[in-house]
Amino acid sequence: MSLAPSIAVPRGRFNTLPLAIGLFCLLWSYAFVAGKIGVTHCPPLILLAARFSLAGILILGPTMVRGDWSLSWRDAAIFAVLGIANNALYLGLGYTGLQSVSAGLGGLIVSANPVFTAALAALLLGEGMTWRKASGLLLGIIGVTLIVWHRLSVGTDSLHGIVFTLASLASIVAGTILFKLLAPKGSLWIGNGVQNLAAGIVLTPVALTFADVHAIDVTPSLIGAFAFLVLGGSILAYWLWFHLLKVCGATAASAYHFLMPPLGMLFAYLVLGEHVEARDLLGIIPVALGIYLVTRPATKPAA
Repeated sequence: MSLAPSIAVPRGRFNTLPLAIGLFCLLWSYAFVAGKIGVTHCPPLILLAARFSLAGILILGPTMVRGDWSLSWRDAAIFAVLGIANNALYLGLGYTGLQSVSAGLGGLIVSANPVFTAALAALLLGEGMTWRKASGLLLGIIGVTLIVWHRLSVGTDSLHGIVFTLASLASIVAGTILFKLLAPKGSLWIGNGVQNLAAGIVLTPVALTFADVHAIDVTPSLIGAFAFLVLGGSILAYWLWFHLLKVCGATAASAYHFLMPPLGMLFAYLVLGEHVEARDLLGIIPVALGIYLVTRPATKPAA
């Protein structure tokens, strides 16, 4: 099953799109594990404010020194708004939820992103919605619901944390649609820096008001998780995400989030020792079938 969209590549040129998709999926899914490690040693809002601020400085600092700024004020403002939705709200709510849900479940809930993105893309962006896509999206909802219901019934995760994670999901869906609707131009690299810095500016006063700085427990695990979240998450993974949105479209790019549950659960099992039950794995089956139906290209009539 190929999930990469059919894009013509000139003969002799290597198609880097599958590599970009694979790297994005690995970075994005592991970020839930790194986030879970981070919030066990540091209040989530402080962790995120520091993460976004540092990522924004690392991207924009060299850019300003070289004089390579290529964004108009309009595009910079759009990226700042996207930073509030895709970074501050999405991860602020998600990391708050991670304090009382497992990394595997957090990644699974956010993997429902394609369901709502495709529905809104059909309404607002004119992307086609067929019965096959609708069936796939419904299967995705069923799979996620089965696993969430099971986790609640056995008391593995809290309803409070799941509500925060669902709100996090709504934020990234809104950010995805806004990116396609507003269509900012210019460098995605600089735009990612603006997003991170805007999110850091917004979250810093909130974190200093509501979080306890003395609760930070500086350990090698926290330092390693923080380094990954800044470099691999905020800088590289987000740049890849917006690259895929630009190249593949909102529905197809968001469909790759359906790949996060098995990867997230695998990483959570290997790194955190989180228990995975057979019923959790069974819930991935309709999710996998759903992504196939959503991303499979329509059959063209024979000439």
